[in-house]
Amino acid sequence: MRLAVDEYDRFVEQLRGLAPADWAKPTVCAAWDVHGMVCHCLGMAEMAASVPEQLRQTRAAKKRGGLFIDALTAVQTEKHLHRSPAELIALFAEVGPKAAAGRRRTPGLVRHLPMPDQPVDETGNEMEKWRLGFLIDVVLTRDPWMHRSDIAVATGRDMVLTPGHDGVLVADVVAEWAGRHGQPCTLTLTGPAGGTWTFGPTGGGGGSAAYELDAVDFCRILSGRGPGDGLLATRVPF
Repeated sequence: MRLAVDEYDRFVEQLRGLAPADWAKPTVCAAWDVHGMVCHCLGMAEMAASVPEQLRQTRAAKKRGGLFIDALTAVQTEKHLHRSPAELIALFAEVGPKAAAGRRRTPGLVRHLPMPDQPVDETGNEMEKWRLGFLIDVVLTRDPWMHRSDIAVATGRDMVLTPGHDGVLVADVVAEWAGRHGQPCTLTLTGPAGGTWTFGPTGGGGGSAAYELDAVDFCRILSGRGPGDGLLATRVPF
């Protein structure tokens, strides 16, 4: 939850640094420019902050039909598309702390409840089962982090990264990635959020994989935002 609070704060700070023209720039998510992506992120934070809003969004998404996550994000985006950048920033600054508090209050019993099948990456081609706690504790922090990287890429602006925040998030992704593929390898991620990891017996035989790349690029590849060869084809949800 400390990471959740910090990530919401960092998201708001990034938005405050955007120029007016940045809000209309296209993102890697084809349905959204930067403005639309921020509308989605605000709606997702509102869902985490309020049970009534969660129920409203869920009902509207189910009524819309199709892949649930696509319907849900469309509902979130359309709610706020009419708002100006200044309005979106002000609302996000207000809602972010409430979203973190709402997630923190979720009882352990609720966290253990199963969810319907969820997509592993942006394509929606691979589905898996989650516990609600995985969404609340992990994915709802990874999601704004990844969209913060999307906005940085779209606008050509540097993403603010620190070892104590982004490095912790990336290390968690690395651990999940290694658990999912289960193969021996060494991984070196560069940049402030990076590090070096060794998994399984990698010495002597010469057959284990070794990768070196930027930490944010690594996460973007695992999310489906870029091509990944070998073990980098193993998807991790964001």
